[in-house]
Amino acid sequence: MTGHGHGHGHGHRHPKWRPHSHDSADRVDHALETSRRGVRALVWSFAALSLTAVAQLVLVLVTGSVALLGDTIHNFADALTAVPLGVAFLLGRRAATRRYTYGLGRAEDLAGVVVVLVVAASAAIAGYESVVRLLDPQPVAHPWAVAVAGAIGFAGNELVARYRIGVGREIGSAALVADGLHARTDGFTSLAVVAGAAGIAFGFPAADPIVGLLITVAILFVLRDAAKEVFRRLLDAVDPASVELAERTARDVDGVLGARDVRMRWIGHHLRAELAVTVAADLTVEAAHALAHEVEHRLLHTIPRLTAVVIHTEPATGAEHAHETVAHHRRLIS
Repeated sequence: MTGHGHGHGHGHRHPKWRPHSHDSADRVDHALETSRRGVRALVWSFAALSLTAVAQLVLVLVTGSVALLGDTIHNFADALTAVPLGVAFLLGRRAATRRYTYGLGRAEDLAGVVVVLVVAASAAIAGYESVVRLLDPQPVAHPWAVAVAGAIGFAGNELVARYRIGVGREIGSAALVADGLHARTDGFTSLAVVAGAAGIAFGFPAADPIVGLLITVAILFVLRDAAKEVFRRLLDAVDPASVELAERTARDVDGVLGARDVRMRWIGHHLRAELAVTVAADLTVEAAHALAHEVEHRLLHTIPRLTAVVIHTEPATGAEHAHETVAHHRRLIS
């Protein structure tokens, strides 16, 4: 029996996060809905962070605090990261074409790279301004206003962080989660601004640029974590537990004798998989086809955010020769 390539677009749904349906159009509707939720989260968080940053900028002009300036720059940068992510979510809605056969979901990963670059730029600016102020001290007026601005920054960032992380995890967007974690760290750096204001109030003016440098270090830690998450996605990294779950789920289907060669990758915030299953050698093509459908059905119900599965069925005996032939041809081509 020849291998059965099974890649039908059935919209089986995981019950925790979407309704069950056999209509392939429902999968498209769900993809559009998750993108809409992502865009909505970005719009609201962009508005909240923009208002926060503007309020802080006014107080920067009043106080001249370099620590507050660094925090304000970071908040503006965090707000602007919503732009490439929003564009990526909109591109991800487009249907697959003959050229882009998987659609444009990977634009979300490219947007994640932009987020990383923006975070890096904000760290460079904040660090530069802090060093300049440390070498050339300037008076900071109204430390109470600096403290108020820091509190505003913390509140705004924490609200945005909770919203972005929550939506990002629900729809499976690593870029949105990374951006939410970025906002959360921004909130703690805003609290550091409050500490700097306290130092100034107690007669230690160097506290302001020192806090600015500490904020820069905190941004660099965020940069490391965000870069790790984004570049893992670019290299098609997935949670090994999901791979193990796919193997176990396939093997548990009646009639499946083994499962191997499981591969998974993220396309935007949706997961795709392919695997080979071993079946009895005397099965008809029709029976093997039905069994592949059942494996697909189980996987789509079991693994969150999995939206497409390609299944190759092979007989328990006789498949080795076919594999050796293919491997031989590959060696000749290479």
